[in-house]
Amino acid sequence: MTDISHAGAAGRGIDRSRAIYWGVAALTTILVFGPITPIVFQAFLDKPLYDETAVPTIGNFTRLVNEPGMAGVFFNTLYFGALTMIVAQVFGAVMAVLVGRTNLPGRKWLGEIFIWPLFVSNLVIAFGWFTMYGPSGFMTLAAKTYLGGAPWNLYTVTGMGIVAGLSQAPLTYLMCLAAVTKADPLLEDAARSTGAGPFRALFSVTIPMIRPAIIYSAVLNFVVGIEMLAIPLLFGGPSGIQTVTTFLYNAGINAAVRPEYGIVGAAAVILLIVVAFLVWLQGFLMKGAGRFVTVRGKASRPSTLDLGAWRWPAFLFVFAFAFLTIISIFGGIFMRSAVSFLTPLIPFWKVMTTANFEHVLGSATYVRSIVNSVLVATIGAAIGTFFILVIALVARRSDFRHNRALEYIALFPRALPGIIAGLGFFYAVIWLPGADIIRGTIAVLILAFMIRYIPVGFGAIAPALAQVGEELDRGARISGADWWTTVTRIIVPILKPALFSCYALLFIHFFKEYVTAAFLYQPGSEIIGTTMLQLVAQGDNGPVSALATIQVIITAAFVILARRVMGAKIYG
Repeated sequence: MTDISHAGAAGRGIDRSRAIYWGVAALTTILVFGPITPIVFQAFLDKPLYDETAVPTIGNFTRLVNEPGMAGVFFNTLYFGALTMIVAQVFGAVMAVLVGRTNLPGRKWLGEIFIWPLFVSNLVIAFGWFTMYGPSGFMTLAAKTYLGGAPWNLYTVTGMGIVAGLSQAPLTYLMCLAAVTKADPLLEDAARSTGAGPFRALFSVTIPMIRPAIIYSAVLNFVVGIEMLAIPLLFGGPSGIQTVTTFLYNAGINAAVRPEYGIVGAAAVILLIVVAFLVWLQGFLMKGAGRFVTVRGKASRPSTLDLGAWRWPAFLFVFAFAFLTIISIFGGIFMRSAVSFLTPLIPFWKVMTTANFEHVLGSATYVRSIVNSVLVATIGAAIGTFFILVIALVARRSDFRHNRALEYIALFPRALPGIIAGLGFFYAVIWLPGADIIRGTIAVLILAFMIRYIPVGFGAIAPALAQVGEELDRGARISGADWWTTVTRIIVPILKPALFSCYALLFIHFFKEYVTAAFLYQPGSEIIGTTMLQLVAQGDNGPVSALATIQVIITAAFVILARRVMGAKIYG
């Protein structure tokens, strides 16, 4: 205690704790709102932000509304987001109930398969769907050859929405799984005692009781849908279908002459407002979640519902879903990376080749993108974990009078779509004096990714912090320690498992991120996602598959390491 007391006395001399409180609050506010501010300014300027002759105007919004086809763009975005949400909710919730509360055969390994898509980017998943179910995809050709035709078309808004919904179903599954495993089994037993069959009990009792998880994931999936880039870009681009995100991408990056900064800024502001409203709506709808609590002070035994004769039909349904939407997607990527071309008409082992990997590993640009991705994820996750830890400690474990405001600011990036974050940082580095020094470097990528994923890391640390009794703080403070000494010597060591989980989650998100980087990278700072975007646009499917395979292998190796060595808790 003597050592802690001495450190505390030294700290009080300069009021170190207050300096940390205000420093963290100021830095968080600047980093969170810094990228948003130039976007808002740009939306109300008649010329590019950096043009000294630019004057205020609302004409950008008028031009945006009058832009040919813009009404269709917004309709496509809303329809795509709604369909993504509906498909994801239906399949994700059903899978969570069957895996989490029934005696479904193989439910343990099926549950592991369901979370695979959460470890990789939507770009990898989208390319997997293209490889298997695109016009010349493996499954499409097989259906045309043996069934006389393929009943799907991914190059429509409906097709895109179904693909996105099936891709997002694992997120709904994960959120509903936690709720469904905690539902009181006595309620299902009561339904069965009145003559209800197993499925009637599930759909009449269990699913209504997990309504908060369904609502939360529904709004989240709608947000993911309207801010998604990969699937609309890959499937909508060739058929001339645009959403707001592809409009921003094309107008901001791929403009023929120069980017339409004013219109891009106006569209970005509208998208930001919509997403912020949806995030607020999510919180508002969750206020009544207490009505659905079934696990209280009394003991309740965990149980599984016996499906009886329906066990194997249910297994076939769940396995078919996993095979057609997950296993085949990853399998298609792996197979395409190892063959010269992929077709069901020729056995794949007859066209096997290492040319795709030789092409990728023989290119300095492609190798650099892999190395940069690893560096951004490794270094960025470490910096992000430390920064988020300090935010959480100040917001949840200090007497800082603005701690609640700090937490709200830290969680605001939940409403910041990746493409807006990237666009905002792009504007910021060309607008703010001195910021140009990090332009086109991996430093700006790390900074942008870190701000975007503060809520993810906060969600890993805050619950663990809440479980640490405050009497530990009080004991140290009574002995003379200041706040910083208390949290670093007593609280932080207890949080090590949560910190490992935070680091692992940030590593995975940083490693798979690509949308935020689309506006920020330059030659020399490429990452795997941005390189894949370029290759997809060029139609180089072999190298794309090889890069995607490398990304999946590195991610899988890290997940295994994080779980078994670090003991990190990743996605439940």
